[in-house]
Amino acid sequence: MTEKKKDSHESVRDSLPAELQAEFEQLVEDYRFAAHTRYGKRFVSYVVLGDLIRAGWRRSAEENSG
Repeated sequence: MTEKKKDSHESVRDSLPAELQAEFEQLVEDYRFAAHTRYGKRFVSYVVLGDLIRAGWRRSAEENSG
């Protein structure tokens, strides 16, 4: 991971309230996996994912248990 991407990841995560940071990390991992599976690339727009978390995105209870 380049320093720029690392800084972006950390800065977006750190801009979220502490109680949402774990959700953000899980969304990043899920998105990275899906992008790699579908496109062979792990590009993640951390800003967009942060916006989704702020907008209320959360994993469903079913996804959390699996």
